Amino acid sequence: MDKEKTTLFELDELDKEEIRENLREIYEALEERGYNPVNQIVGYLISGDLGYISSHKDARKKMQSMDRAKIVEVLLKEFEKGSR
Repeated sequence: MDKEKTTLFELDELDKEEIRENLREIYEALEERGYNPVNQIVGYLISGDLGYISSHKDARKKMQSMDRAKIVEVLLKEFEKGSR
């Protein structure tokens, strides 16, 4: 890969909606178990360690099924929407 060129990375709307829905479900599952969902999800996104995500309601499986870079992209786009 040429270090001088910017690589484009885009998700289609179906992928984005699936990620949003999975994150909602994971968030709720973590909350039900008494965890701070934001801290747990951030811990996973930074480290890649699925141990941060409970297996309650298949949250860990759902998280494992998604690419971390795609999750970050969706979260940043949601932030961008909210900051306008």
